[in-house]
Amino acid sequence: MRTSIVWFKTDLRLHDNETLIKAISQSNEIIPVYCFDDADFVTTEFGFQKTGNFRAQFLLESLVDLDKNLRAIGSGLLIVKGKPEVELPKIVEQYKVSKVFAKREVSYEEKQTEARVQDELFKLKCELKTFSTSTLYHAEDLPFSIKDIPDVFTSFRKKTEKDAVIRVAFEEPKEIKSPEIEPLTLPTLEDLGLNFEPIDSRAVLQFKGGETEAIARLNHYFFKTKCISEYKETRNGLVGADYSSKFSAWLGLGCISPRFIYDELKKYELKFGANDSTYWLVFELLWRDYFRFMMKKYNAKFFQQAGIQNKGIPVNKHNTHQLQEWIDGETGVDFVDANMKELKLTGFMSNRGRQNVASYLCNDLKLDWRYGAAYFEQQLIDYDVCSNWGNWAYLAGVGNDPRGNRYFNIEKQASDYDKNKVFRNLWLK
Repeated sequence: MRTSIVWFKTDLRLHDNETLIKAISQSNEIIPVYCFDDADFVTTEFGFQKTGNFRAQFLLESLVDLDKNLRAIGSGLLIVKGKPEVELPKIVEQYKVSKVFAKREVSYEEKQTEARVQDELFKLKCELKTFSTSTLYHAEDLPFSIKDIPDVFTSFRKKTEKDAVIRVAFEEPKEIKSPEIEPLTLPTLEDLGLNFEPIDSRAVLQFKGGETEAIARLNHYFFKTKCISEYKETRNGLVGADYSSKFSAWLGLGCISPRFIYDELKKYELKFGANDSTYWLVFELLWRDYFRFMMKKYNAKFFQQAGIQNKGIPVNKHNTHQLQEWIDGETGVDFVDANMKELKLTGFMSNRGRQNVASYLCNDLKLDWRYGAAYFEQQLIDYDVCSNWGNWAYLAGVGNDPRGNRYFNIEKQASDYDKNKVFRNLWLK
């Protein structure tokens, strides 16, 4: 009797989940497990929570949905809390598990956790098998090895688009054989040291976690409204649900996969036609891939002040008061303040807003960019370790930017993108 664990992490879905499919094909019984890792609920060295209220709520909703979808095909989700290297071996011993299947990690802390789990499983003669499930292009299909990936996105994009193929998404399983799994018991936000915080009614979207919600959002944005056909023109918007896809929150926890989005986009293009806008969504997914591959290439360097360029950038002595004004939207620069209030009260901010507030922190306040990245880590519903730290390093001039110093003229940006002050009036009243 071969029993295996599927260790869910940021891949909370049934569709296009190679980890799950391979586990089913190589096992008689599957135990799906999610571990609330204590390390995800600490205060970081920058003084922020690693996981804030909004993302934790989204995570709990996503796990409820995953459990419901697993139970519909004969399984369920087992929840544990603590250190994965302690909790997973307990289940291995209890059920005489021979293999643990999991998503492969690329960033520094996640890789360390993976290694500790592997060491503990090895002692129990249990194998850890990992699969790359987060990207549009599979790492093995790239036209270069990870260490040779160009440090400039355009070079990476052109060669990848020309020479690599996107794999077909995996179908979702129709049935899973599992031992009886007790009803879902989730920790509360209070158990995690957090509080319930409703998303402000002015938010672009009342984000709700889970694969079901992710697919509903995709169907809305593609097939019901056809907004995807105007994406390139509207993506710099600031107000409303449909100026951009808003897939990022579900992508961040893996409630939806980039390849599933791509396959659905191809169906959409067949029916309604392809244009610059439909391509642009793929272009953005490719940026997401790029930051993940860069994290794999440079690892811990992305979390250091000098970044992957080892560049000494002048920063002012740390000023807690200035940082707090930035967080609270009290800088006196209305466009920055409106965006920061939106983030504080909803857990979300537009792409245009993110670039401006980051430029302000790095170039105007000249504070250590990592405080901004760490605050975003706490606050964003759609936090993704690679995209967040990769983007912040880029804007701080220590990442993958051939030009360096991305200074934004915030007044000009505000008049270009919020000419009639609709966005600023919404958040500053």
